[in-house]
Amino acid sequence: MARNYCDIRFLLLAAAAAFIYIQVRLFATQSEYAERLAAAEKSDSQCTSQLRSLIDQISSQQEKIVALEELRLREDEESAQLKALVRDLEKKNLQSLISKNEVPVAAVVIMACNRPDYLERTIGSILKYQRSVAMKFPLFISQDGTNPDVKSKALSYSQITYMQHLDLEPVHTERPGELTAYYKIARHYKWALDELFMNHNFNRVIILEDDMEIAPDFFDYFEATSVLLDNDRTIMAVSSWNDNGQVQFVHDPKALYRSDFFPGLGWMLTKSTWDELSPKWPKAYWDDWVRLKEVHKDRQFIRPEVCRTYNFGEHGSSMGQFYKQYLEPIKLNDVHVEWKSMDLSYLKEDTFLNHFAKTVADAKPVRGPDAVLTAHNVNVDVRIQYSDQRDFERLARQFGIFEEWKDGIPRASYKGVVVFRYNKTQKRIFLVGPDSLEQLGIGHA
Repeated sequence: MARNYCDIRFLLLAAAAAFIYIQVRLFATQSEYAERLAAAEKSDSQCTSQLRSLIDQISSQQEKIVALEELRLREDEESAQLKALVRDLEKKNLQSLISKNEVPVAAVVIMACNRPDYLERTIGSILKYQRSVAMKFPLFISQDGTNPDVKSKALSYSQITYMQHLDLEPVHTERPGELTAYYKIARHYKWALDELFMNHNFNRVIILEDDMEIAPDFFDYFEATSVLLDNDRTIMAVSSWNDNGQVQFVHDPKALYRSDFFPGLGWMLTKSTWDELSPKWPKAYWDDWVRLKEVHKDRQFIRPEVCRTYNFGEHGSSMGQFYKQYLEPIKLNDVHVEWKSMDLSYLKEDTFLNHFAKTVADAKPVRGPDAVLTAHNVNVDVRIQYSDQRDFERLARQFGIFEEWKDGIPRASYKGVVVFRYNKTQKRIFLVGPDSLEQLGIGHA
């Protein structure tokens, strides 16, 4: 009996010890969980606080975005209103310059950028002869960029409508080492011509640059040839320039020619031609692009023998290339020509082909290694045949005319024939291509 009682006490003590151990463990675990729960609650509180802070920041940013968007919309509206106001002012200015009863022959635009001194000289030359025909030839200046001196100079002339091209798009050249200026020039030309043809709705535009002087009969010349340009779809443009118009190579101020090579440097085109060119206008080198056969599509250009523009721009985007040799000696016409009384029907395609073919056929053929020397020593028109581009360049170099070709066409040529006067006289030199006689329909006599 006593033994059983001892066993029971031992068991009770063991159970009590186990109970106490379990209670201690439970208390320790509860304390640990309580600490973890407190830490979790603290962390949750911090997360909630950070989340609220982020929500507040996002809300603030959204408010700023909404405010900026409203500001942008207001600025866009103001910009649109300003553009509309500028166009309205341009139209009012233009209407004040143009009689309601007279349709302009052509708008004249001076392309300018950052040369105020050149621009002043150009404007002075133009206004000298434009004042008497201002109704027929409304004058514009299109400035590329924000040069303040150019803008101030342009706006100082009440008889000129000012346009400004602001292009903030970065220029990406297609080849390393290219000048970005040629890309900017191409963009400016497209913008200005779009403005004049599409927004002002002119039928014709004459393009000049801010480094040109014009001849006394410049406007009469373009008025006379405008009819030809309208009626003959084989003519793409009329130019006032002759690449071989240096003083020693010209003689007759009345002589005009058709050419397969685009001369540029003071030229007139129609709205229908611009409608064709504008959508595919190149990123750069627009003038060489016009000279591609795929662009002009065998259409030709009217050019004078004696230039009606003079380029004095020794300093510019082309870095004065060829200036001393080819541009400085150019002869600017100073003889009065009655263009209104002249019959220019000989410049129509078939008529001119026959007319030009006859002058080439009548010229004395000169051959052999001494052909250039022989040409110097005869007193009649002469023709010298070249076999290829290299041979042409050799002959051109000996005479001193332009050697350059573009897309297989020599400068100033017609059917591969380049014609110029000999030493300021009536005598003509014809450099004739290998296929020129056949193209002219005069055989290989």
